Amino acid sequence: MILAQLTYFASHSAANLAFLFDDEAVSFNLMGLLHNMGWAARCIAFVLFVESIWSLAVMIDRYLYFSAARKQSREFAPKVAGALKDSKLEEAIKIADRNKKSHLAEVVTAGLQEFRASGGAPTDESIASSGRALERAEAIVHAKLKRGLAVLATIGATAPFVGLLGTVIGILNAFQAIATQKTSGIGAVAGGISEALVTTAAGLFVAIPAVMAFNYFTGRVESFDVEMDNSSSELIDYFIKQSHKR
Repeated sequence: MILAQLTYFASHSAANLAFLFDDEAVSFNLMGLLHNMGWAARCIAFVLFVESIWSLAVMIDRYLYFSAARKQSREFAPKVAGALKDSKLEEAIKIADRNKKSHLAEVVTAGLQEFRASGGAPTDESIASSGRALERAEAIVHAKLKRGLAVLATIGATAPFVGLLGTVIGILNAFQAIATQKTSGIGAVAGGISEALVTTAAGLFVAIPAVMAFNYFTGRVESFDVEMDNSSSELIDYFIKQSHKR
């Protein structure tokens, strides 16, 4: 009796599995998923691939740029401070010229050059002119520091929706396959499921690092802005002190 029941259960289970898979081998590895994707989903996957390469390029570029700016600024600050302490204006400008990747050097150079162009005397007019030059330089350097960050923000914001578009297309294809083949087996909807899975995962895979990198580099830019503001204020204070000594 028990043997008969087991035989009945096994036969019905096999029949149910055959109905479920429609006698089709469904592969859910990476190549199998890509093979089952339609042209629309492949185009979406290609767009996400391009976005990932673009965001990676921006990350590498900003990391190298910020690292060089930080390194040269640490070397520049004490040297230029020593030169100004000894009232060596030309030496300070030369030091700044040797550290062109430093955000501090670029700002301080603008102020020093404007001060020299105004006659090199610490008058109210030369100090005010140097202050305006420092402000302009800060704005220019700030724009350089933020270069590419808008790309990261855009990719981080849009990549999940691009992936969601692929998900919707995959689900539509799955329902279309069910309606066409008159069956609800996995084999009939494998292509649609693969499209939904791949595009959703790809969208998140591209967006998450982009958002994290954008937040990280934005914090670094804000830190650099504070350093440039402090350096500009210190330089103006130096000019004011020099005027009081006259």
